[in-house]
Amino acid sequence: MGVCPVERGEDASPGQGGTAGQPDADACAVLERRLDEARALSQACDGLHGLTPHLSARSGMSAGQASGAWGFIAASLVFWLFAPDAVSLVAGTLAMLLFGFVIALRLAAAMFAPSAPSGTAKPRVSDEDLPLLTYLVPLLREANVVASLARAIEALDYPSGRIEVKFLVESDDEDTLAALRWLRLPGWFEIIPVPPGLPRTKPKALNYGLHFSRGEIVAVLDAEDRPAPSQPREAVAALRAGGPDLAVVQAPLLIHNQSENWLAEQFAMEYAIHFRIWLPFLVRIGWPLPLGGTSNYFLRRKLVEAGGWDAWNVTEDADIGIRLARLGGRAGVIVSPTFEEAPIRFGHWLAQRTRWMKGHLQTWLVVTRHPASAIRELGAWGFMGFAVTLGGSLAASLLHGPVMIWIGLGLISPAIDLQGWHAAFLGAGYGSAVLAALAARVSGPGFWSFARMLFYWPLLSIAMAAAVWELVKRPHYWAKTPHGVTRR
Repeated sequence: MGVCPVERGEDASPGQGGTAGQPDADACAVLERRLDEARALSQACDGLHGLTPHLSARSGMSAGQASGAWGFIAASLVFWLFAPDAVSLVAGTLAMLLFGFVIALRLAAAMFAPSAPSGTAKPRVSDEDLPLLTYLVPLLREANVVASLARAIEALDYPSGRIEVKFLVESDDEDTLAALRWLRLPGWFEIIPVPPGLPRTKPKALNYGLHFSRGEIVAVLDAEDRPAPSQPREAVAALRAGGPDLAVVQAPLLIHNQSENWLAEQFAMEYAIHFRIWLPFLVRIGWPLPLGGTSNYFLRRKLVEAGGWDAWNVTEDADIGIRLARLGGRAGVIVSPTFEEAPIRFGHWLAQRTRWMKGHLQTWLVVTRHPASAIRELGAWGFMGFAVTLGGSLAASLLHGPVMIWIGLGLISPAIDLQGWHAAFLGAGYGSAVLAALAARVSGPGFWSFARMLFYWPLLSIAMAAAVWELVKRPHYWAKTPHGVTRR
């Protein structure tokens, strides 16, 4: 029951147009709307943390994790002082086992990758049988790209009567709001201003928009996205055919400006390997999926049951993918792509990659707060997949730069004990990445593209160092990636 109806015969002060003892209908409607917006904001910021604080990144590292980390660092230093050779042997062996396993998995993924996209052909569903689909589109300082984004959405092969688009715009972003108003969008588009306040993150905006959405299926798009027209129908068909445990499907993200410079070229290879090779392989072997930040299609009820997105995790996509798996949900993949813009300036790339890695560290801390519970929920196989994929990625990012420097020094200085198997191990990792890129059908790579990969990897260590610093100093800061910078 709303707050306006008078109860127990109590008098109410008349509003404009009302009479004594009867609330004004317009005033009641305004009050109800404002209360609904206030509840939506509260849910957007603290819904997950309020219900299940141990699954949210808001509280950061637990006391047990902090004491364990400091204890490990102290013990490692002590052992290093008294037995450096033994510590080096143990650390090197563990690293070799971890990365050897990851290399073997990458080779297997490349070997078993389909030679071409092969979505399962299904009869076309009539427009009347399609479910209501909601697109949530968080926007911040995107005035220069919203027109092309709106055109891309209008070009989707999905009836306008079965789709709603929620542009979630920060309320102080006057330029983007003005650009959207200028477009004169059709009625199935809606502009929703997101109230200010912390955290100022994409997942907070998504949670706020989710409160006002009605779709049976909820999908996320970013400002620079250009989804293939066939994508929504394929996602609906996959969710309907996937069984009761399928909660979300991920479309592949591909890069359209890979020829602009070497940074975009390497970014494009990363994306192609990740979305065309690695994620389908994880689905095949039954490991949890760290989702991409866009073009994922959720069953709304599964998303709500999981608590929505964590407003305090700056890589909310990986977090929600792992959390759905912990709750018994399964993720799948489709083949209709979304084309995106790669950063072409190192500063933009570094800020974006730092945020991603910081969010992965947050997700790692959340899952390992109570490892016994995580193992029970994910299963031993699923937890191993989480540890290898997320943990291996973080470890590799941390070590790429130091290892490349060490090998480079070993090639010019006899003081470095560089042995043949060290180079062979690096070559195996590099070779597996090249084979995966070839299997992913990256457009236009050649010898120099693959050679430049060796100079790209050490940049990940710079981003990882920045992510660790930010995790301590400003864990919930969201670094905005500019879009529309590319000339192509």
